[in-house]
Amino acid sequence: MTQQTALEARYKYMTETPIPALIGALSIPTIISMMVTNLYNMADTFFVGRISTQATAAVGVVLSMMNMIQAVGFFCGHGSGNYLSRKLGAGEMREAEEMAATGFTLAFLLGTLILFAGLINLEALSYALGATDTIVYDTQSYMRVILYGAPLMTSQLVVNNQLRFQGSAVYAMVGLVSGAVLNIALDPLFIFVFGMGVAGAAWATTLSQLVSFCILLFGSTRGPNLHLRPKNIRLNAHYLLQIVNGGTPSLFRNGLLSISSIMMNHMAGVLGGDAAIAGMSVVNRVMLFANSALIGFGQGFQPVCSYNYGARLHGRVKEGYKFCVRYGTLFLILVALLCSAFSEEIVRFFRHDPEVVAIGSAALRWQMFTLPLNAPFMMSNMMLQSIGKGVQATVIASARSGLFFIPALLILTRFFGLLGVETAQPCADVCAITLTVPMTWLVWRGMNDVKRL
Repeated sequence: MTQQTALEARYKYMTETPIPALIGALSIPTIISMMVTNLYNMADTFFVGRISTQATAAVGVVLSMMNMIQAVGFFCGHGSGNYLSRKLGAGEMREAEEMAATGFTLAFLLGTLILFAGLINLEALSYALGATDTIVYDTQSYMRVILYGAPLMTSQLVVNNQLRFQGSAVYAMVGLVSGAVLNIALDPLFIFVFGMGVAGAAWATTLSQLVSFCILLFGSTRGPNLHLRPKNIRLNAHYLLQIVNGGTPSLFRNGLLSISSIMMNHMAGVLGGDAAIAGMSVVNRVMLFANSALIGFGQGFQPVCSYNYGARLHGRVKEGYKFCVRYGTLFLILVALLCSAFSEEIVRFFRHDPEVVAIGSAALRWQMFTLPLNAPFMMSNMMLQSIGKGVQATVIASARSGLFFIPALLILTRFFGLLGVETAQPCADVCAITLTVPMTWLVWRGMNDVKRL
């Protein structure tokens, strides 16, 4: 089968397969990818938790830096992926190829910039992220190695997302899952057998990123996938602006998550010490894992959304959105009930410290109250981003972790102390959904069914 024939077959598959079956086929690999990826993030917390409360807190502090690196990767990956998917749907192959190469190159350059800037300012950055004097050494040990892998992390996120937006979710899954499994295997080996401590967990993560990078790069050369060729790099205003439009929502969503985590670490440290930082770190990891299946589900929807929007099949976009919101909400209700019932056991699994368990379990129960709201919030954000509504998507992406969380954290901690740290996120969730619904409805109302030309 020639590449042109394969592209035609993919077009038919993406635009004619029934929506439930199509989203199901594309989301199963992405759900597995997200859950396994977050599982190895939790593995770091689990194995480091066997060392000390201070080490657990240090990993929680560096999570903010990892969120920043991922924000850059998703910025380039979603920005280029959304655009190339719409171009493939419209049959414009050349622009899709040029965007693929440009997005990858930009991510690698930005990742390299983060690497050197971070190493030069390592100690100051550790304190800025929320480290205390008792955990700053572990924080630097862990973050230094994570920074070594920054160019790999940003680049592999781009290739992963570009493969997803082309409908090659299986290739993307193999790349991420392979690295994740390796990370889980290397964690105990490096930390305990080699006696590397918290730095061992960081090396396990960085080496797994290298493996994922290589596998994903190989996957981009297979089948009808767009090949990354140096001759297609176009770092010009047209492509950079398209990446900004499609990627800014992801940059704001992940970037503000990082900023809010930094602020929360500072507040938790002042109000509850290292135990509070460790407790909230565990909760953040659990929340990421709880949302991972939903994010994977939404990532299966995104290529369906952008591809069919590019093909002017707006009715399929709406059908996919309703399908994902309905089943995503039901899933999160079940997760919320389970996590509420076993909150203490979940936190104790990571760190058997009574103070950490008390703080973490309370925060986890509070966040479960509003967890189901994440389904309509996240699917709305993903839909708007995938169809090129960059401004609306950016506003919504900023709401949950920025526009509402930061003020909630500042106000609630002033009046309620540590309880304010524990309850800031659910308060922000309620405010975020009240903004999301009307903004999404305005765009939804303007998407009329258009027959394919």
